[in-house]
Amino acid sequence: MPSTALSRCPWAMQPPVMTTYHDVEWGVPIYDDRKLFALLVLDAMQAGLSWLIVLRKREAIRQAFDQFDPERIARYSRANISTLLQNPALIRNRLKIEATIANAQAFLQVVERQRNFHTYLWSFVDGQPVQPKRRSMLQIPTQTAESQRMSRALMQVGFRFVGPTICYAFMQAAGLVNDHLIDCFRHRQLLCRHNSFRRITKPPRSRINLLSRRR
Repeated sequence: MPSTALSRCPWAMQPPVMTTYHDVEWGVPIYDDRKLFALLVLDAMQAGLSWLIVLRKREAIRQAFDQFDPERIARYSRANISTLLQNPALIRNRLKIEATIANAQAFLQVVERQRNFHTYLWSFVDGQPVQPKRRSMLQIPTQTAESQRMSRALMQVGFRFVGPTICYAFMQAAGLVNDHLIDCFRHRQLLCRHNSFRRITKPPRSRINLLSRRR
């Protein structure tokens, strides 16, 4: 059970499924192509709904959509769509289901051109999580310049249900931006993880000097 003594973002205080999601998943940087695609599917499903609804249906959606395998989803037929629309455990919205198929096809195109999906998405934040250090929920925007650029780029390659607001929600969840409030215990944890990663990947001083001399 999540600890009640820890300071958290207000939206995560209840119910328990939201608290657990906040404490374990939300804002953790994702670099796995399949996981990023799955999150895009779920964020598209959320459009017009609460994240709590999607979270409660997440496992059913995963099972129905072949474990979020984009190669399989990209080949879905009208018969597959009909079957999905009849499944009461899902969000039965034809436009969202058809968008998921289109997004799988677009995902495969991006991978074919870029070699992987995560590098493509992380390029919108220059490969590093944005660290806004917000103090209140009122300071958290619904979209940013980065999410607007991501939205335009994704739409250009065929993605649907990827407006700038959906893209920003995706960026928050996938760790492209650390939008835990600064008094939330997860903000410091993720910031420390980010700083540790930067120290590990920073070239040794001798290497930096050598590079500067070559210039």
